[in-house]
Amino acid sequence: MAAAQAVSPARRHFRSLELVLGLILAGGMGVAVLFSGFLFPDGGESMDLMARLTPPFQSLAHPLGTDPLGRDVLARVIVGGKISLTVGVLSVLGAVILGTLVGLVAGYYRGIAEILLMRFADIQLALPFILLAIMFLAILGTGVDKIIFFMIVAQWVQYARLVRGSVLALREREFILSARAIGVGNGRIIFTHILPNVLGPIVILMTLQVANNILLESSLTFLGLGVDPLIPSWGGMLADGRTYLQTAWWVSVFPGLAIMFTVLGLNLLGDWLRDLLDPTGQTSK
Repeated sequence: MAAAQAVSPARRHFRSLELVLGLILAGGMGVAVLFSGFLFPDGGESMDLMARLTPPFQSLAHPLGTDPLGRDVLARVIVGGKISLTVGVLSVLGAVILGTLVGLVAGYYRGIAEILLMRFADIQLALPFILLAIMFLAILGTGVDKIIFFMIVAQWVQYARLVRGSVLALREREFILSARAIGVGNGRIIFTHILPNVLGPIVILMTLQVANNILLESSLTFLGLGVDPLIPSWGGMLADGRTYLQTAWWVSVFPGLAIMFTVLGLNLLGDWLRDLLDPTGQTSK
């Protein structure tokens, strides 16, 4: 009986509504995007000018309607999700790697390394994001690779600050002092003893940041600072459909719903991971 009671909290975690809804919303979109090449070999670019601006739910060939060029909205929403999800995932992975390395170095070695790295981080945080984006993308140009690189440069700071704070709390713990006393090298201490203890908060922040970066990519593309307008993306579809809101609302509404449901699903998964990895609400062991 006691064993059953001990297992029940874990079972409740894996039966939670947040996990189920998160997997349905974000996971469903991820699977659709993954197989978009098989579902829509034309990449959503096939035009049917005779069927332009067909309303949704009136044709089996175009269940979500068509845009002003007669392209299928459903196909473009799913194909466009590939750009948004790619930007969201790759930019977060890059920012995590860079920010974690900086945070580990600054928190463990302290001294001049910490001062220089953290002051540089403070300066970057003081710059408005949209101003930084306009300046950066105006110099390098637009494109998927440019957006990913910009987001890595703009967002590594929050991971560095998170990791540094966790490392400062861990570096004087008994198991770290014992490792130093028996002659374990700094590199081994950092990557085998400290890093595993800061992964929980990093994973939680990663999940939430992917959702945020999908919104940022869509916003930048909507403003004309994102991916090439010829490439289907959720932000680009929103921008293309804004002049048709009164006559063809579906051109903008369905990509907007795709953004909303995907971000909602990722946020739910992030909340679930937070409860699973950090049930007490603490960020360090």
